Amino acid sequence: MYWCKIARTDKEFDEIAKLNYETFVEEIPQHRPNEKKRLIDRFHSENTYLLVYKGTEMVGMLAFRDKRPFSLDEKIGNVELLLAKEVCHKLCEIRLLAVKKEFRNGRVFSQLAKGIYSYVYDRGYTAAVISGITREKKLYNQLGFQQFAEEVGTEDAKFMPMILTRKNGSKMSERIRLTQNTFFPGPVEQEQPLTHTGTSHRSSEFLSLYNEMRVKLLELSNAKHVTTLVGTGTLANDVMLGQMKADFKETKGLIISNGEFGERLIRQGKKWHLNFDLCTYKWGESFNLLEIEQNLWTGNYHWICFVHGETSIGICNDFEPILKLAQKYNVKVCADCISSFGSFSFSMEQLHIATAVSGKSLGAMSGLAFIFTNGKLQKNDAPLYMNLVHYFNHPLPFTIPAFLVANTLLALQEYPERFDLLQIRMEQIFKSPFLQYCIVQKSLYPMIVSMKLPLELEYFSDDAKLNGLLLHDESMYLKKHRLTQISVISLDFEAAFEKLKALYMNYTKVI
Repeated sequence: MYWCKIARTDKEFDEIAKLNYETFVEEIPQHRPNEKKRLIDRFHSENTYLLVYKGTEMVGMLAFRDKRPFSLDEKIGNVELLLAKEVCHKLCEIRLLAVKKEFRNGRVFSQLAKGIYSYVYDRGYTAAVISGITREKKLYNQLGFQQFAEEVGTEDAKFMPMILTRKNGSKMSERIRLTQNTFFPGPVEQEQPLTHTGTSHRSSEFLSLYNEMRVKLLELSNAKHVTTLVGTGTLANDVMLGQMKADFKETKGLIISNGEFGERLIRQGKKWHLNFDLCTYKWGESFNLLEIEQNLWTGNYHWICFVHGETSIGICNDFEPILKLAQKYNVKVCADCISSFGSFSFSMEQLHIATAVSGKSLGAMSGLAFIFTNGKLQKNDAPLYMNLVHYFNHPLPFTIPAFLVANTLLALQEYPERFDLLQIRMEQIFKSPFLQYCIVQKSLYPMIVSMKLPLELEYFSDDAKLNGLLLHDESMYLKKHRLTQISVISLDFEAAFEKLKALYMNYTKVI
């Protein structure tokens, strides 16, 4: 297996100095020989080194640097004077491109390309410049570099000033079929081309698609009604809370939270000026049913609201016990089911209102928000687009893109079989080496796991990204709690997870 990472250990820096010597002293006579047969670059402390491994052997490398002056500036003057203005906003320099002789093949080239594009794009560079060795011009061209000035240097070591722009990088990534595998809880990459892109939401064709989607959603949820809006889960929850404000007026409710999205629900509830108390737990801590019942017994509550699938920590807050308490104390239950809907089979039949979206567990494109209801709704003063009662009186008052409806309908065709597929994928995680890092090591919520990686693996996610394997850890709430997540909802999960496991096995042997 060929893979790459950023150099961080003393052992790796020694390997870099050794390969530097072999390449830029023995092969290309740029520097004088020495007894140690090691060459430490003069910009070593400022360099970021990208290493390519075959298994556990380091076989190639290059260095990124963005401090001025570049070594290329010293050879030809300020490089901006020779480049188009639009590519000069944020430049970096690539240096010390070296590959062991016996490994100069297409697979190392592809891995270098993947690492270059990922690093340059992730850090927002507009272009990268390099002093390319003339005899390796073909290799540089394959990587997407183009010469922009006359050759410089001696007859023994001639160099070409070259540049890799984001535009050329994109072209080259397509040419070598550079792909990324995501383990995000949404959006989900789509395999089928978009259809009905020109279908009007007023046409009979659209109404047929829309009604078929609506029927499928109600079958999957067991709810009585579903309203569809163009928007996100946050919008769906705002619509739900706005309707709760109308339905429950000034009567008091209880919002229960044990994660980021429960906390977000609280912030939204305050914006709607709902009258509620809080029942909060540590992230990932299970609801205490005795405490919740004590609150219901003493608090004169009329409603409860909470997050069903708390994606931030990877747990499911089972609403069946809460529904039993609610029936006992004559309390309505409302739930954020944005991430849980479509991940496993459950019924919304006894919920007053619940929310979901197209782009999470269902596996469809992001863009549609669903609000499921069962009881009678009261008129409310919410803005027109967010006014749920308005949709009951006018089922399709606003534009809904037909391609989103068609795409969601296509995803719904995968049920109920998709429930089993997601569960099988979760079992693959729980049988893998990643189990030891999982916060919850057994899940009723087959959609995502949260891991707390040890300090020796603190850069694993960053390095995985260089290999086209994107774990979920960029959200601020995940960074705050040092969490890394793997979701199972992507189209190509099986193949991607095998790559991730192989990377992990090699990675842990070299760090």
